[in-house]
Amino acid sequence: MKHVTQEERLDYLVEAFKADSGKYKDIETPKDIESKQRILRSLMNIRMPRDISSDVLRVQDEYLKGRSEEKGIITLSDIPEIRNGLSIWQGDITRLAVDAIVNAANSQMLGCFVPLHTCIDNCIHTYAGVQLRAECNRQMNQLQIRYGRDYEQPTAVPMLTDGYNLPAKKVVHIVGPIVQYKLTPALEKDLADCYRNTLDICKEYGLKSVAFCCISTGVFHFPNRRAAEIAVETVTSWMSEHPGEMERVIFNVFKEEDRAIYEDLLS
Repeated sequence: MKHVTQEERLDYLVEAFKADSGKYKDIETPKDIESKQRILRSLMNIRMPRDISSDVLRVQDEYLKGRSEEKGIITLSDIPEIRNGLSIWQGDITRLAVDAIVNAANSQMLGCFVPLHTCIDNCIHTYAGVQLRAECNRQMNQLQIRYGRDYEQPTAVPMLTDGYNLPAKKVVHIVGPIVQYKLTPALEKDLADCYRNTLDICKEYGLKSVAFCCISTGVFHFPNRRAAEIAVETVTSWMSEHPGEMERVIFNVFKEEDRAIYEDLLS
C-alpha cells in the first residue's frame, strides 16, 4: 500500500475545501507548503458547520494528527508541578495532551471565522478540525430550541465538547467577561465563575487534568495581573474544597508578561 505523505494530504485537502467553499473554488493554489497551509486554515476558518464527505474527514484527521506530531505533543510528565497540583506552561495550548483544555469562546460558541486570526478560539478550532464547529453548532441548536432562536451562551457557562484531532481529550468552551470601561466587582466575580464552573464540569465528567488559557485578557481587556490573581485564588480555593478531584491544573500562558505574573503568584 502506497505511503501517503503530509504534503499529499495537504494538496488533497486544499482542493477539497476549495471545492466545498463554492465561493473560492477557482482561487489559485500556491506552490509552497506554508502558503498551502495558510489557504487550508483560512478555508477551514470561514467554513460554516455543515456535512462534509467521510473521505475528506478521514484525510483531514490524518493530516491534523500528523501536524500535532510535527509541532510536538506535550504530556503532563513534561510539565513540572510547582505546588499542590498547579503548573505553568508557556506555549501553544493545542500541543497539550491533557484531559481538557479551555477555550476562550464568544457567545455564539462556533469558533472564530476570521481567516488566520491569532486568537486561541481560531487556533483550537483549526487543529481540532471541522468536527468541533459542527458539535458546537449541534449543542447551540439544542439550546436555541429550548431557550429561543436568539439564545447566546452566557458569560461563565461552560460547554464541553470532544477534542477531536487535538491531543487533549476534551475542550471546555467558556465566554469570559469583557471589560468595556472599568473593572468592577461584578466582572471579577464573572471571571472567578469561569474558573470555578470549568472545574465543576471537569469534576462532573471525571476529567483529572485541565489547562486554562488566560481568560478575558487581551482583546477582552481584563487586566493581566488581576486576571491571574483571580485565576490562582479561585483554582486554589476550589482544589482545597474538592481534594483529590483534580490531579493537575495548568495555567497556559503565551506571553512572557503572563508567565512572569504567574511565576510570581505561585512562587
